[in-house]
Amino acid sequence: MFSKTLKDKSILLLEEFRAASKNLVTAESCTGGLVSACLTEIPGSSDVFSHGFVTYANNTKIDILNVSASLIERAGAVSEEVAVAMALGALSRTPADLSLAVTGVAGPGGGTIEKPVGLVHFVVAGRNTITSHQKVIIPGERSAVRMTSVSIALDMLLESILHL
Repeated sequence: MFSKTLKDKSILLLEEFRAASKNLVTAESCTGGLVSACLTEIPGSSDVFSHGFVTYANNTKIDILNVSASLIERAGAVSEEVAVAMALGALSRTPADLSLAVTGVAGPGGGTIEKPVGLVHFVVAGRNTITSHQKVIIPGERSAVRMTSVSIALDMLLESILHL
C-alpha cells in the first residue's frame, strides 16, 4: 500500500524518535489515518507510536480532541487554527511528546475559492509549543492529495524530532 520511500521515511522517523526517547501521536482528518497506518506498517513502531486519532468529522474533532466548536465555525475545519487545536488536543489526551495534526480538502468536492481542493494544513506540536505549521496546496485527485500529505507529514515530524 505504501511506497518504499514512505516506508523508508517511517523507519528513519521511528529510529530518530527511539534515539531521542520520545513518543508520537497523530490527529488526522483528511488523511483518514494514513499517517498512522504508514507508521504502523513498520514492525516495532508501538514503542514510539501508541495513539492515532482519526477525527474526520467536525463533531469528532470537538468530542475527542476538544477543538472548540466556535473555532471551527469561525476559522473552518481546514485552517491553521484548527490544526493547532487538533495537535494540542491530541497531546492533552496522551503522554506523547510530539503530535502531528493534518486537516484539509482532499476533494473532489468541498473546495471553495478561499479553500480549494488540495489545501492541507499540517501542524507539529510539542508540549506547550507549536513546532511548525505548513499550508500546502497539493495538486491532483483525492488519493494523490492524501498520499502526498502523508509524505509531507513524515518530513515535518522528522525535521521536528531532529531539532527537539
